Amino acid sequence: MPLFYSQTIDPFTKLAIWHITEDESFFLEWVPVSREFTHPHKRLQHLAGRFLLQHLFPDFPLSLIQIATTRKPYLPQESHHFSISHCGNYAAAIVSTRQRVGIDIEQPSERVLKIAPKFLHEQEVALLQPFAGSELVKRATLLWCAKEAMYKWYSLGEIDFKQHLRVNEIHLEEQGTGIMDASFQKFAPQSLSMHYMGWPNLALTWLVA
Repeated sequence: MPLFYSQTIDPFTKLAIWHITEDESFFLEWVPVSREFTHPHKRLQHLAGRFLLQHLFPDFPLSLIQIATTRKPYLPQESHHFSISHCGNYAAAIVSTRQRVGIDIEQPSERVLKIAPKFLHEQEVALLQPFAGSELVKRATLLWCAKEAMYKWYSLGEIDFKQHLRVNEIHLEEQGTGIMDASFQKFAPQSLSMHYMGWPNLALTWLVA
């Protein structure tokens, strides 16, 4: 069972990353396909993400999931708040029975530098100035990852990534983990603590608030 990483954040909130090495027949034993996919790998990612929801909370009501106009999956009665992310051969999910959540997983790529002007505020560009080469790519990927998690946490769409989602400071801790001081600024500014973990070829961020 390729459970890459798991964490119990508190008694009501858990997250996990699954390294997808199985074919879809493995997941179909546990998870129904809820919509059509033209790309086989997208279908496999979808199944792995749904599988993780019940791995984290066995009573998770998969059959009740609906899709909002913003494309975010949700439960109408909000018995569980959840967020899912896919990247390459990885799927990540976070579930809470108490608070709204957001998660994102990314593999560092130089492509992020090409789109950086579209999502980075000038104050965030300053956070990248000390870095170059592969470390610059990793830091830029981390910022993109954080904003994706914030976007999923808010869940209502109509967000300007540069203006409404801000990362103010990155606090490094041991073994590639840390906290980012962030803020949601579409309305009155709301301070947020973004958690992150990094591996050589993978970045994970999550938010519980």
